[in-house]
Amino acid sequence: MIEPWWPLAVLAVVQFGDALLCIKPVAFVRQCLVDVGFPERFWWLLPTLKVAATAGLVIGIWFRPLAILTCAALVLYFLIAFTSHVRAKDFGRNLFLNCTGMLVACGAVLVFSIVA
Repeated sequence: MIEPWWPLAVLAVVQFGDALLCIKPVAFVRQCLVDVGFPERFWWLLPTLKVAATAGLVIGIWFRPLAILTCAALVLYFLIAFTSHVRAKDFGRNLFLNCTGMLVACGAVLVFSIVA
């Protein structure tokens, strides 16, 4: 078991909340997806990926390799999101607060999972 376990648990709660917001995207999520040009036909993938990440983070509390893999996948996800925002010239709140904040948080939990 990874000690302390709470960074993984907090990130899991955030990912689950994000998944709920993406099931039927709330206004700010919908606008973000439109702004970066993410095709609507793929929107269904987002809650699926976020629920899978939630499960990986929770199980990862007891199985470190899964925690590391899940955190690395989340870092990759948010690097792709960051790139999408930059390509779309979307330099507002979505990039600097939401995307960059989550990239930093996921990166920090990844480092924590490796060294804990």
